[in-house]
Amino acid sequence: MGGALRNADYNQRVQRRPGAVAPESGHNVMTIKCFAQRLLNPFRGVMNIIEYQGAEAITTDGVHWDIYVRNSELVEELPNSSQVQTSDIRYGSWSEKQGLKRGAIFPSDDFRTLEQRGAIVYEYLLRHHRDIPFPLQDRLECWLLDASGRPLGLLDSAVRAEDRPRDGPLDWRAGRECCRSFRSDAMQQLAQDDGETAAGEYLTRYINACAGDPPRAQWFLREADGSGTVLRDTAPAPEVPDRTLGVEAFPPFFINEHRGSAAQRQLVRDFIAWQAPWILLLQTLTPAARADFEQHARARAVTVEKQYRLYPEVRDSEALKAMRVEAALRNNLPGNAHDDETMATYYIELNISRTN
Repeated sequence: MGGALRNADYNQRVQRRPGAVAPESGHNVMTIKCFAQRLLNPFRGVMNIIEYQGAEAITTDGVHWDIYVRNSELVEELPNSSQVQTSDIRYGSWSEKQGLKRGAIFPSDDFRTLEQRGAIVYEYLLRHHRDIPFPLQDRLECWLLDASGRPLGLLDSAVRAEDRPRDGPLDWRAGRECCRSFRSDAMQQLAQDDGETAAGEYLTRYINACAGDPPRAQWFLREADGSGTVLRDTAPAPEVPDRTLGVEAFPPFFINEHRGSAAQRQLVRDFIAWQAPWILLLQTLTPAARADFEQHARARAVTVEKQYRLYPEVRDSEALKAMRVEAALRNNLPGNAHDDETMATYYIELNISRTN
C-alpha cells in the first residue's frame, strides 16, 4: 500500500498457502503472497499483508483488515517505475465481527479490473485470516551508523531492493507515544546533567548525537545467520567500505544499548523493555528472551491487547489472560484512564536479561 502505513510495494513472493484463490484468467500468473513487515523508526509493530497484483489486505492487530487496490500497470513501462507511486483505492475494510464495509465504487473498465483483484484478496482473506502471523520478509535494513561506521539504530526496512525509498530520514526517532508516556529511573541522573526533559526526548537526542555530524545511514541485506552485507547500489560514504558484518554488529532490538554512560545504557535498556509488547511480535526470540519480555509486557496490558493475536508464540498463557483482563478493565475507564501508564495494578522493574 502506498499510503499512511507504508511507502512502497511489497511484492516478495512467498509460498502459496493451501486453498489459495486462483488468479483470474487473462493476467500474468502470480501467486497470492502472504508476508509481514516491521513498522520502524521506531519499531512499533508489524504489518501482516495478503497481496495479489496490486491488491492488498493489511492488518496491524490481527482483527481489522484494510483492503486496497492499486493500478501499478499505469507506470510499469517507466524506467523508474519502482519509484513511482500510484494512488491507492480503498476496496473496503473487514473484520470477522463487523464483516466487509465497502469503499467507493467507480464505473470504469480499469476499476472493474481492480475490483476483481480486490475480490480475490478478500476471498482469500476470509479463508486465511487466522493463519497469521505471516513470516517476516523485510530482510533489507537501513541502519543509522555511529561515528565509527557501526550500526546504531534501525531506520527502515524493505522486502525488495526496489521497495527502498530514495530519500529516507537520517535521524532515529523515539516516537510520539514514547515521548508522551515512556519513563525511566535513569533520568534521575541524566536530568541533572541535561536539565528537565522527557525520557523519550532525551533518548532521541542522545542516539542522534552518537551518529555524528553529518549523520550517515547504510542499507544491509540480512542473511539467515544474522550477518549483513552492504548493498552495493547504496553508494556508501568513502569511510564506510563495502563489507559484510557479523550478527554481533547488529543490535538485536534495533538500537545499540552498549555505549554511553551507565545511565544512558540503562535508559536504552528501559526503552527496549518498554517496547516489549512489540518485541514479542518478533519471530526469532529465544524461549528465554520471550519469557523475559512477556514479564516486561505486563506493565503495558492495553498495548498487549492490541498486539497479542500476532504473537508467534506465548510462553505464559495465564499471564496473557491476566493482561487481557486488565486491558478490558482499563478500556472501561473514562477519559485517558485506560492508558497503560495510568493507575497500574502492578509494577514491573525494567531490567531485561541479555538473552535474545
